[in-house]
Amino acid sequence: MEPYPIKAGHRYPTGTTAGDDGTNFCVFSRHATAVQLLLYEKPDSSRPFQIIDLDPAINRTFFFWHVFVEGMTGREKISYTWKVDGPDNAESGFRFDPSVELLDPGARAVTDILWQRKYNRDLQEEPPVTSMRAMVLPETDYDWQGDEPLRQSREKEIIYELHVGGFTRHPTSEVAHPGTFSGIIEKIPYLQELGVTAVELLPVMAFDEQDLPDNARDLGLKNYWGYATHSFYSPHPGYCTNPLSGCHRDEFRDMVKALHQAGISVILDVVYNHTAEGGADGPVINFKGFMNRGFYHLEEHDPSLYKNYSGCGNTVNCNHPLVARFIIRSLEYWVREFHVDGFRFDLASILARGEDGAPMYHAPVVWNIEFSDTLVHTRLIAEAWDAGGLYQVGGFPGFRWAEWNGRYRDLVRQFIKGDPGVVPELATRLTGSSDLYQSSGRLPTNSVNFITCHDGYTLFDLVSYHEKHNLANGEDNRDGDLHNCSWNCGVEGETDDREIRALRQKQVKNFMAILMLSQGVPMILAGDEVLRSQQGNNNCYCQDNELSWFDWSLLEKNQEMFCFTRGMIQLRRRHACLMQRQFLTGSSSVVSGMPDVAWHGLRLHEPQWDNPSSRVLACTLSRVEPEEEDLHIILNMSEDNLSMQLPKLENRSWHLAVDTARTTSEDVIEPKKQQPLSRKNVQVNSRSVVVYESR
Repeated sequence: MEPYPIKAGHRYPTGTTAGDDGTNFCVFSRHATAVQLLLYEKPDSSRPFQIIDLDPAINRTFFFWHVFVEGMTGREKISYTWKVDGPDNAESGFRFDPSVELLDPGARAVTDILWQRKYNRDLQEEPPVTSMRAMVLPETDYDWQGDEPLRQSREKEIIYELHVGGFTRHPTSEVAHPGTFSGIIEKIPYLQELGVTAVELLPVMAFDEQDLPDNARDLGLKNYWGYATHSFYSPHPGYCTNPLSGCHRDEFRDMVKALHQAGISVILDVVYNHTAEGGADGPVINFKGFMNRGFYHLEEHDPSLYKNYSGCGNTVNCNHPLVARFIIRSLEYWVREFHVDGFRFDLASILARGEDGAPMYHAPVVWNIEFSDTLVHTRLIAEAWDAGGLYQVGGFPGFRWAEWNGRYRDLVRQFIKGDPGVVPELATRLTGSSDLYQSSGRLPTNSVNFITCHDGYTLFDLVSYHEKHNLANGEDNRDGDLHNCSWNCGVEGETDDREIRALRQKQVKNFMAILMLSQGVPMILAGDEVLRSQQGNNNCYCQDNELSWFDWSLLEKNQEMFCFTRGMIQLRRRHACLMQRQFLTGSSSVVSGMPDVAWHGLRLHEPQWDNPSSRVLACTLSRVEPEEEDLHIILNMSEDNLSMQLPKLENRSWHLAVDTARTTSEDVIEPKKQQPLSRKNVQVNSRSVVVYESR
């Protein structure tokens, strides 16, 4: 190709801005002394067709280096990298290397077709072409057909956490483009049938699939989950049907638009706590080569080393002014350009660390996200802890921020496992964790309740394994959490014992029932509704294979569990008393005249708060809307079948709605098929959840 003429360009915005007369390129680098822009005809071209040397007197303004390339409109789909020179002194926190081609931190679309995270320098006379590259794309108008981000009531949310690749990569998915954004579109009818209202997608910002330990890499494994982001503006090329064509943005938009048309919100799991560049021995991809000393937390005694609050080698210096602005602008970009409805922040407590690494309640980046005009209606969810020991569940800064409620997860696991002494706290978790959120003026919807997520056991493995089985990860079973609160029901792993299999299915139903009967926002891990297993592996971050993929044949094999989950979702969605915006107080309901909640134990109105051996809890929830039914819930995790009393009703009768001890079609009963009960006492099987509706 012929070289393009150039002009000075301008410093805003960063990344590329393509127009009819040319494209502006801009990057930030305060301490750079020389900068080059390399242009490639194609993403996989071996050599650049033009190298542009930026003149500091013309192409630099404050922190920013910029150049305008005339005549480049983006339709040519040129790829590009940067080279940056400056102080090469790791002991002072600088890692400039003019021999390394850098990926633009503001890239809107990237390709990793030539990327090699590691190669043996001793076996090669010169390094191979290994860089990731950004692509210049035209700013075309996308036809959103009137779509806007959804504004669903938070108390009515039911979140479904899924992996874009793994949801359709299994051969049984039978989609046209497995493992892609397009594949998700084909499975929207399934999501609608299940009844979820939001999908929470594991990382979809471009990440390094080669970022994993050497042992795992030697086994041919990949970074599957995607918690190794390098480009915070680009959809991941691995989820596109033809990423070399630059289809990233439109394919992601197509997915979002289709989900919105089905009434399903899109929440992105985002990773601003660390990047794919790792620690001191990690590669230089972009941020290290542009602004290492500002972008990362470095050790004061030796700035060549990285503080590691993330457990992944480096920690982003989120409250550095320029970094904070970078984070907020990228979030706003995904809302503005992609109509995303919310974000779940991985290891969010790192966002609350100041530039010295110490926790800050008034962390600028956290509060500026909360108060951003662009993000004012955007769902914000924090994983309120980090690997440096900062645990903020119940205390994460901000009011809008919801939290993954790890205390809910652990407590419900302990109760269903049969641990004693947890009943009093269980009542608090069931009613929205007021001990964590009420005193600070927050609401039950600040609690995102979950039993399982991508990180840990699946729900079926939680009742099938006592020990983790992670040998396939190549780390001699050292990886993965030891604190699982799991119980294998008597046999480790797979078994043909019918009684144990029946007990496991009942336990999974118990988990799902309690999740759907709790105040707050429930989140389901994809595949739990069909008893997906990872064979006891509780850390499948590197397993891009059938161990992690959604096996669609399970839908038929485990239809009973799917129908139960769907039925529990339907029950929840028709009961406003399960989706309260305010905390329950025990005061009388305006609609029914009954207390909004009444607690019971083995006898009515006698909860066993002071009995540490109790494994039984019951409650009555008063209806909120005139056409709604009251609910009476009995949780019996003891080994005994119990005779339990039902509260007396005026002009109404109790109807059995849920019994986890029953099988398909009888475990969740539709209202029109329910029969009134005339007796005052009911039998409740051991280790079961029972729900009655008044009518």
